[in-house]
Amino acid sequence: MKKLNIKISNIFPAIQWLKHYQYNSFKADLIAALIVLAMLVPQGMAYAMLAGLPPVMGIYTSILPMIIYAFTGSSTTLSIGPVAIISMMVFATLNPLFPVASEAYIEAACLLAILVGIISFILGIFRFGFLIQLISHPVIQSFIIASALLIALGQLKFLLDIPIKANNIPEFIFSLVQNIHQLSFLSISFSLAAISMLILLPKVVPSSFIAKTTPLVLVISSIVMVYLTSLDQYGLKTVGVIPTGLPNFHFPTWDFALVQKLLPSAFMIAMISFVESLAIAQATALQKRDDLNSNQELIALGLANIAAGINSGFAVSGSLSRTVVNADAGAKTPMAGVLSSLFMIAVSLYFTGLFQNLPLTVLAATIFVSIWKLVIFTPFYETWKYSKADGLAMIATFLGVTCIDISTGLIIGIVLTFILLLWRISRPHIAVIGLIEGTQHFRNVSRYDVVTIPTIASFRVDENLSFLNAHVLKGYIITELSHNKAVKHVVINCSSISNIDLSALEMLEELNRELLILDIKLHLSEVKSPVMDRLVDSKLIKELTGQIFLSHYQAIQYLSSESTV
Repeated sequence: MKKLNIKISNIFPAIQWLKHYQYNSFKADLIAALIVLAMLVPQGMAYAMLAGLPPVMGIYTSILPMIIYAFTGSSTTLSIGPVAIISMMVFATLNPLFPVASEAYIEAACLLAILVGIISFILGIFRFGFLIQLISHPVIQSFIIASALLIALGQLKFLLDIPIKANNIPEFIFSLVQNIHQLSFLSISFSLAAISMLILLPKVVPSSFIAKTTPLVLVISSIVMVYLTSLDQYGLKTVGVIPTGLPNFHFPTWDFALVQKLLPSAFMIAMISFVESLAIAQATALQKRDDLNSNQELIALGLANIAAGINSGFAVSGSLSRTVVNADAGAKTPMAGVLSSLFMIAVSLYFTGLFQNLPLTVLAATIFVSIWKLVIFTPFYETWKYSKADGLAMIATFLGVTCIDISTGLIIGIVLTFILLLWRISRPHIAVIGLIEGTQHFRNVSRYDVVTIPTIASFRVDENLSFLNAHVLKGYIITELSHNKAVKHVVINCSSISNIDLSALEMLEELNRELLILDIKLHLSEVKSPVMDRLVDSKLIKELTGQIFLSHYQAIQYLSSESTV
């Protein structure tokens, strides 16, 4: 068992970049922090609302986690904080358990964040970063598209000002039909104006700065309009009074029964947060020459979520939009995240009163416009066209998320991915191969014009040998031999085999003995060194009736000359 060898510099990568931090980097980080802040304030409140929490919790969640990640994460540009998909998962987890925005609901949201953090931290410490490979890209892509669709539909309750539930599409349709008569013309008008501004302003004024700050411009202009016209007195719902000051450090009540209920969702949120954050960090890693470490990212995300939970926040992850803006704005180091957090502290101390006239429709429009871009169906067609198995996993995940719930849909996708993976492994590509004349290359006899020798049967299996497929190979060889009574040598080309497990080894030993009875010798060629290291002391090598050849060409040359003697 490997030692963990945990060093302080590993847990806190900031020790390295702080040694070389310069004034020029500070100026660049300061500018990037201000630009990110313009997105973070409206997004933070909007995503808190999406999670079923008071908008101020979005501000709280944007403070400590970013500081923690800055000193523990391995990406220089990743922006940590509230994000749409994680907020939706928080809502999906807690909505069946407690009344939305109640004290118990808020307490459970904090506890959920801590559980997500503990799971991520433990996985990181014990180097389980490889778990990202357990969820295939098609499943993740489908999950994001389906979640984005539910998130967008869920915002209609604020855009239309009617009570709509959107945990899944059937529930959404039923509640929409039930409450469509309660439509608010004022809310619809304000929503359309907000969505139009978010979409059209960046196009009318093609400035990168305007594009990045449009949500903040919309927030400020809508607050001014409500203040001047008193639209809130005519039925337009606003954020209302937001507490001024910093959140208190508070460890939520550790209810063991509640922990048991939250753990499955906490694990799912931890996995999605990790996958999403690492994918986003990788998008800018090459440009910034970041040395990303998946295990370190788990540790950093774990600490950030724990910090959110004890500081009146909810689960956090990496934000694609804010990370891209952070990188494009010229952020040099994670100090940009620290500065953004300090600015958020100033907002929570002195400026929360400015947001009490902010219409809920504006926050919903911000979410709707940003998330609707993710609702695209082209990947389903492209994936299905390339691989029916991956396409099936995508469709099943999408239907599970949109027709049942988020966690169930993701579980369906992961389980189906594993089933399809096992199915592929259990059906390896096996070919009878022959020599392409004038070369030393061997190819499939059914695809190429090749030279074969009646007394030699050559096979190539393009998969590792395991208990799942060992007897498939044996059956294939037996079937081929039954059609050719002249065979005296069977050669298995092992060039595509990187591992042979015990079941497969026992199958080869059985095959070797059974071929001996038929006076047929078994040979191996192009055995890789790691495989040979494991076979060297096995019964197979000691009892092998044939030989092990360095190359398949060498095997055929030797055996063909032996056959003519």
